[in-house]
Amino acid sequence: MTPQTLLQLLKEFPLPFEVHGIPTDEKIRAVIFDSRNVQPGDMFVALPGVSSDGHKFIPTAIEKGASCVVGTMDLRLRVPFIKVDNSRRAMAYLCAALEGWPARSLTVIGVTGTDGKTTTSSLIHRILLQAGLKAGMISTVNAVIGDEVLDTGFHVTTPDSPDLQRYLRRMVDAGLTHVVLEATSHGLAQERATGCEFDIGVVTNITHEHLDYHGSYEEYRAAKGRLFEFLSETREKKQGNPRLAVLNRDDQSYEFLHELTRVSQVAYSLASDRDVAVSEIQYTREGMTFRVRGERIDQLVRSRLVGDYNVSNILAALAATVLGLGILPKVAAEGIAALPGIPGRMERIELGQDFSAIVDFAHTPNALKVALEQARKMTHGKVIAVFGSAGLRDREKRRMMAEVSVGLADFTILTAEDPRTESLEGILAEMASAAESRGGVEGKTLYRVPDRGEAIRLGVKLASSGDLVIACGKGHEQSMCFGETEYPWDDCTAMKAALAERLGIRGERMPELPKSKND
Repeated sequence: MTPQTLLQLLKEFPLPFEVHGIPTDEKIRAVIFDSRNVQPGDMFVALPGVSSDGHKFIPTAIEKGASCVVGTMDLRLRVPFIKVDNSRRAMAYLCAALEGWPARSLTVIGVTGTDGKTTTSSLIHRILLQAGLKAGMISTVNAVIGDEVLDTGFHVTTPDSPDLQRYLRRMVDAGLTHVVLEATSHGLAQERATGCEFDIGVVTNITHEHLDYHGSYEEYRAAKGRLFEFLSETREKKQGNPRLAVLNRDDQSYEFLHELTRVSQVAYSLASDRDVAVSEIQYTREGMTFRVRGERIDQLVRSRLVGDYNVSNILAALAATVLGLGILPKVAAEGIAALPGIPGRMERIELGQDFSAIVDFAHTPNALKVALEQARKMTHGKVIAVFGSAGLRDREKRRMMAEVSVGLADFTILTAEDPRTESLEGILAEMASAAESRGGVEGKTLYRVPDRGEAIRLGVKLASSGDLVIACGKGHEQSMCFGETEYPWDDCTAMKAALAERLGIRGERMPELPKSKND
């Protein structure tokens, strides 16, 4: 895009603002919110923070060459200062403007929810490609732009607005017409997805998660609801925009989102006759088959995914693409069948062992519940669950997850999962206490193994022929945080290493982690 001046950036700015100082004709190089990264010609945005206020770093930004500053205070500086009410929201719009409002040239499908976002996003993306559309995807795993796959980082949520708008601009420049955007609660609450001009919004479910950040389920639900409020704010696009909300009739969020949404809606359900419903579910060794019926849909679907929750995710993807975009049900079904699986989502690890080994991302009480329920359906033997709960995050889910596992698994092995600066031993003690209160017996059905590699080894050691070992919580992630350091970690590699050791064959080497946050 051609660089723009401050006045050009503000031309379509949709929020109230005041300009203190005289804007120059200098071109804005980039929008930056970290003063350490400022270069000459940048616009610096002072954001409120948990531990510090970005306004404190304005002098540093100006010294490094910032040509203008955005913030919420009433300031007079030696460079132009733009006063706004909400600097995060303002930054999102300014980043969109700097990139030439790329979302206005794309059909944007947003997917939110507690569990199933990445799977549903991947399903929609695959259907779009099957339909011959030039589609990209931005998920918490990566950004897919044509044949290019970009890593979006460690433990990511929706990218910050400068990166997000750059991805969208690259998609437009690459000739793409559609994008699937995974919208997390943090990304929505922190205005990262603002300015993305959503055309279709999809929700998977809204269950217990991130209450450490949002404070209550109601606030968490409201953050997810922002996606559906965005639909009515999207301006008309030359390619048209359906402005459709795809809601889960089976989820506790339905009534709230139904009342909140001011655009057309469709609902999908496993349990009732809705716009998109399901029947005749059959599980096979290769996956599952079922029939989908609803408005303009009567289609047999085959998928390599497993689990009722993935049936629900598939219904959401069908509703968005068939009812939202007019893709033929047969074409959508072909796209679903072509999806081989999602990294770290009920991913089977096979090295020739006589029991099942699975890696899954389940890191919430509901996700762990449905993963273990599916695991129970996949074996007539024992279910052995290995998982932890993150430090500096929602503490209540530690108890809930431990209780879920004791109720559904034969063996529960509690271990590390990003303890950060918290005491790992303390986290495990909280979880073990909850597990024991529901009948777990330490040393018999319940184990505490702080080292995650050793925990997975124990799970594999406990397995007999026909059993199932499932490591939950990390999935596709490639690191684990101890203290303030990210250490390389991959559950799939760890599971392969443990299996190879048990089978006495050459294989992956077990990744190493510090024994405590102080190592």
